[in-house]
Amino acid sequence: METISCLRCERDAPRIEKAPFKNAIGERVQEEICQDCWGEWLQHQTLLINHYGLDPRDPKAREFLYEQIETVLLKGGEGEQVDTSRKGTVEY
Repeated sequence: METISCLRCERDAPRIEKAPFKNAIGERVQEEICQDCWGEWLQHQTLLINHYGLDPRDPKAREFLYEQIETVLLKGGEGEQVDTSRKGTVEY
């Protein structure tokens, strides 16, 4: 299995086998993010989808999620914090 120097966790780790999206962000994730960090992102993404009631087929929802991928994974920033006490009352 091929390893990369992960942009997010800064360690040599297994690379994602294929790009998660068929766009430039997907290619960047495959080239710069390890499997472990991608797995952590998927858990956070699930929280975002459930919290905001996102439909990943909706272009506006995808744009929001891509922005979060850019911020959290590719720039090492803090992601959108999910306040579970506001469940069902939050809009993106």
